[in-house]
Amino acid sequence: MLDARRMQVLRAVVTGGSISSAASNLGYTPSAISQQISALEREAGTALLEKVGRGVRPTAAGSLLAERAAGLADLLADAEADLADLRAGRTGRLRVSYFHTAGVGLIPPAAAKFRAQLPGVRLDLKMIDEGTLGEVTTGEADVAVIVVGREIPESRGIRVQHLVDEPYRVVLPRGHPLSDEEPIDLARLADESWVLGGVGPGGPCEESLRDAFGSAGFAPRIALETENDYATQGFVAAGMGIALQPRLALGIVHPGVVIRDVCRPEPVRRIYTAVREAVADQSATRTLLSTLAEIAAA
Repeated sequence: MLDARRMQVLRAVVTGGSISSAASNLGYTPSAISQQISALEREAGTALLEKVGRGVRPTAAGSLLAERAAGLADLLADAEADLADLRAGRTGRLRVSYFHTAGVGLIPPAAAKFRAQLPGVRLDLKMIDEGTLGEVTTGEADVAVIVVGREIPESRGIRVQHLVDEPYRVVLPRGHPLSDEEPIDLARLADESWVLGGVGPGGPCEESLRDAFGSAGFAPRIALETENDYATQGFVAAGMGIALQPRLALGIVHPGVVIRDVCRPEPVRRIYTAVREAVADQSATRTLLSTLAEIAAA
């Protein structure tokens, strides 16, 4: 196999026209240069230089390798520049997965701000189930925005960090006796029928709501469950019950409902980021995480 550094020595000899010229330019002794050329000729299996007067000139094989060495130097320079851009966070790609309602008020503005700051970094966005580390565990995603229940998930090679506690709001049909109050004590809703929407059985959202109901001293009477947040509002508007929905799910509000704060306790949905250790310290990743934190806080 040809040695790339020896090829660069050969290029210096061919460009300078002599062993001594190359030695002077590279800061080596002429003997060291000759040894490098001899080793490269053994690797190539043919002579690369021939003497001409007080200097040397390349053979056909020497001209070929010197030319390729020039191309190799340009390729390495480009690679180093690309690597510097990648380390600085100016280029590259980040694969981001997120749960459904984060795609309403969190991910879009964060992605837009991130791209304005780092237009050379490509963001690949994909929706996942809210309660899992998703594709970060398999290496198919670099960053995941997830919902966490009572236990914070752990996985080797993944950093899990708190992003924000997102409050729930109570969704009431218009004309409800408590619709003019705010905030509403959760315990005052103990006798209501409830519509649960977008809450997977046994998932982190269900855990958060069950804990809140328990802290308020009652178990909810579930009238029905839906898979869609807006459908939940529709059933509330129709008088089928009331609901608790996280703030991100309330970007669009049904005309037949009112939204009120709830307290004692205020239920929250705990949102975390999960990041692969391999990319966690990269500049682009840090920029994305800080952007997510800023948007979440707002």
